[in-house]
Amino acid sequence: EIKRSAILANYEVLKKQQEGAAIIPVLKSNAYGHGLKEMAEILNETDAPLVAVDSFPEAQIVKKFFKREILIIGRMPRRVYSYATSRRYHFSVADERVLEVLPKGSKIHLFLNTGMNREGIKDLPGFLEKNAKKLAQLKIVGLCSHLANADSISPENDAQLEKFLEALKYLERTGQRPQWIHLGNSAGVFTLKNNKLTAFRSGLALYGYNPLKPNHPKFAEANTLLQPALELYSKVIAKQTVSAGEKVSYNSSYLVKTEENIVVVPFGYYEGLPRRLSNQAMFYCEKGQLIIAGDVCMNSTCLSSGTRELPLGTEIQLISANPSQSNSVDKLAAQAGMIKYEFLTDLKANIRRVIV
Repeated sequence: EIKRSAILANYEVLKKQQEGAAIIPVLKSNAYGHGLKEMAEILNETDAPLVAVDSFPEAQIVKKFFKREILIIGRMPRRVYSYATSRRYHFSVADERVLEVLPKGSKIHLFLNTGMNREGIKDLPGFLEKNAKKLAQLKIVGLCSHLANADSISPENDAQLEKFLEALKYLERTGQRPQWIHLGNSAGVFTLKNNKLTAFRSGLALYGYNPLKPNHPKFAEANTLLQPALELYSKVIAKQTVSAGEKVSYNSSYLVKTEENIVVVPFGYYEGLPRRLSNQAMFYCEKGQLIIAGDVCMNSTCLSSGTRELPLGTEIQLISANPSQSNSVDKLAAQAGMIKYEFLTDLKANIRRVIV
């Protein structure tokens, strides 16, 4: 379940953090597990001028359901650019190879390497001079980069911002006035303060999760303001009464000490439940908590309901939107030794998603 009200509330929180700047929702990786179609439909209710995706397949889905423009930030196979011709598409340009295949008149965001050293243009003056002929056939509507340490207090953030603003000044001296100037991600929304930045790309915070490290001075504020939007439910499809001394699931890793009821939900590590949560994680039903009994399987998981008997079809809450519950994304991810991004994007796209 994806809570519409939470997404819309988070969007407004982010806007208030950076008044006067646009929020560009990031929908890559199946909208951080929340569903491309579902998020596109919800975001139509906002004033977001464009959303960001990673690839052309993602852009094609979003284009069907989101009414405004789409920034493709990932690099694509060369042949794809020739048929990504919608006027609603913007393209991130991190090197000159992309320029060679972009259709004439394409809207582009020049992507700078300001210090993360993953990709991007390091020498903007040289890049502009070398590719002046091709750039004249394109529309430079954006200038962007990516912070490497936005979730913490780091002098490297200041250094990246300084490099970015220097490049912006140079670009403006050439006569270019890009509309979209964006360096900040979700954490940057809470930490960057500069009136030259006209947009912020927000992923994790839009979905209601705190992007800052616990020792960050704005961590508590973000925790208070953001509302997780995702809950996940499954249903009991099988049950067994298991006697004392018997074992459960692969590797016989769960020993029954006194007679227990074991139930099965059709949700395993393929669907996105980390195997590292075997014999650890707690889930909930109306009758209380259930612990994973034995190793998480590929498409199913055994749970112990103790002495309680649960009928087939009993609904089990696997992920809660309540951050204080043991089955919240924050707590499950930490328990599995994962970051929240990883946990969320592991949720398979073929799981049915419902906007509530």
